[in-house]
Amino acid sequence: MKPKIAFYWCASCGGCEEAVVDLDEALLDVADAVEIVFWPVALDFKVKDLAAMPPGSILASFINGAIRNSEQREMVRLLRARSQVVVAFGICAQLGGIPGLANLSDAKGIFAEVYRDGVTPQTLYRENGHTLTLPEFFDTVAALDEVIDVDYYVPGCPPTPNLIRDAVSTLLGAELPPKGAVLAPDKALCEQCPRKDTRPEKLLLKEFKRVHQIVPDLQTCLLAQGLVCLGAATRAGCDARCIRGNMPCTGCFGPTSRVRDFGAKALSAVASVVDCNEQSVIAQIMDTLPDPVGTFYRYSLPSSLLGRRRME
Repeated sequence: MKPKIAFYWCASCGGCEEAVVDLDEALLDVADAVEIVFWPVALDFKVKDLAAMPPGSILASFINGAIRNSEQREMVRLLRARSQVVVAFGICAQLGGIPGLANLSDAKGIFAEVYRDGVTPQTLYRENGHTLTLPEFFDTVAALDEVIDVDYYVPGCPPTPNLIRDAVSTLLGAELPPKGAVLAPDKALCEQCPRKDTRPEKLLLKEFKRVHQIVPDLQTCLLAQGLVCLGAATRAGCDARCIRGNMPCTGCFGPTSRVRDFGAKALSAVASVVDCNEQSVIAQIMDTLPDPVGTFYRYSLPSSLLGRRRME
């Protein structure tokens, strides 16, 4: 019998699901090598069918997205119980991702912003003898490994087709990598950057620019041009796609194994190129970064040392 695999989508944009389809013809090779037994976004699978499967009957579940509500929590627990291996698929599952920026607020604050008419979703509602239930919306967004045990991580927003293909091949191989491994190169993106030779040996800046303020040179290091490029703090494996598109790295592949807090590492890397020793001037230069949390913790706030904003 073919090994069984599953895909599931939690709190994310859906790009990771599309990335699987981006395998193009290679998707047929994957489909020939495995049996997909659960993939609700693509085929008509039922939760009851998943629940009826024996524990450990699924070789690997690829779960993308952070955990935002009670339904997602229960689904990933069910998949964990039915799977030999669970893969945090994409940066939202690995570190919390962009949905994790909601940790700057809480459920009450988010509802107040979104439902300004004052009518907010309720977990239980009764009307004319009928009952409607909705998942509980949590105050805090969590990365996948804060909710269930995770065996491997595939980074990216979304992961590239090459990484997906290699990850599936690795799981089908005779020897698995150590538990907890990130299935991507363990080196900084700057080492793979096509512009790395144009980065000055001693890079110093007196201001930072946003992407709409300049038209970057196509050959020169983007950080040297004043754009906040996080390649020095970011794991390689994306083939420098943003940089090849003349856009700076935003850090969607997360940190290497030598970094505990990606946001702190990224902030340190950028702050180290500020060309000034006077505190007041340094503050002025850093003020040219209008959104520090969104810049440095865009993909990693839930799994960082900060975790979330403290709500008084």
